[in-house]
Amino acid sequence: MATATVIAQPARVVDRTPPWVRGVGLYLLVRAVGVAVLAVMSTAAGDDLLDRLTAWDGQWYLALAEHGYQTHGATTVDADGQPYSAAPYAFFPLYPAAMSIVAALGIPLPVAGLVVSTLAGAAAVPALLRLAQHVDPRPRVGQLLVVLWAGAPMAGVLSMVYTEAAATALAAWALVGVLDRRWVLAGVCTLLAGLTRSSAVVLIVVVVVAGLLAMWRDRAGWRPVAAVALAPLGLLGFWAWVVASTGYTWQEIEARGWRVAWDYGAEALDWITRTLFTERHVMETAGVAVVLGAVLLAVLLVRRVPWPLAAYGVGIVVLTLGSSGIPFAKPRFMLVGVIVLLIPVATGLASRRTSTMLGATAMWVLGGAWFSAYALTVWGHAI
Repeated sequence: MATATVIAQPARVVDRTPPWVRGVGLYLLVRAVGVAVLAVMSTAAGDDLLDRLTAWDGQWYLALAEHGYQTHGATTVDADGQPYSAAPYAFFPLYPAAMSIVAALGIPLPVAGLVVSTLAGAAAVPALLRLAQHVDPRPRVGQLLVVLWAGAPMAGVLSMVYTEAAATALAAWALVGVLDRRWVLAGVCTLLAGLTRSSAVVLIVVVVVAGLLAMWRDRAGWRPVAAVALAPLGLLGFWAWVVASTGYTWQEIEARGWRVAWDYGAEALDWITRTLFTERHVMETAGVAVVLGAVLLAVLLVRRVPWPLAAYGVGIVVLTLGSSGIPFAKPRFMLVGVIVLLIPVATGLASRRTSTMLGATAMWVLGGAWFSAYALTVWGHAI
């Protein structure tokens, strides 16, 4: 008697697929859309796609991965165009080190950087799903959060030789560690985040405070102590190494090389008011809209998510607005905080009709893809 072959229906196959696999698939799909839009606009502008994917900070990371700090510093300048050998020390070491490891497999260095960013972005996805689950257990909320993050304005850097993907992945997993009481995970990820971006200072505060509260309230043993001890080691260790290597603090290098300093929001306020009340470039107007949107989301966040998520999201917004430097780069700086800022948006969209949810999400992704591509091909200034 012949045995009938049963072919699973596609919907059932998808249902049996682990949520994190579906999430990674959605992430890669959204990023593919972003890169495709960038490719079209790069061609129209007469630019090479790989050049755009390795532009601006990407060139610094490529040089650091290939030559190291001291050799590369022999040819660098400060914000005024004067020779400044300490300039490379403004960039953190973990990402270029990862690029060098991948390149050692025989992969060209620019491609190695893109591989690291892609893998880091994919690694962030399961953490985002878990964070969303702490706020709303519906699977759709987590999937929407992944798509909204991957398609956010300036999310194009997630597919570039930039640190945002790695920094976001480490921050997300550190926050998962805090919420799940996996303190060693929180401490280790925060340590590594401190070797990736200066925004880790916000994460350090959250993890240390959460660990101290666990030690005091829950008598949770040695693990919260480990988190408190580990969390600041990466950032403080790197800053100490910078002083030992150059004689300058990291903050002094940032100020001389990029005019980045804490100014209590004076530059941000001036940029926002000039953009809103005078004739400005469309990109500046769009950038201000993104920043003001992030501020609104930070306000909405406070009473809607667990306090570690709210503290992290608000902290990233405050750090971004409170520092001077390159005003238009602020939407990019917000990207590491978008993973929590957009949770209320994902929750709201998940409650809408499927057609509304899909339409709004598609518009968000296409708008974010245009924003990133325009910034890289038309805007012409640092991102």
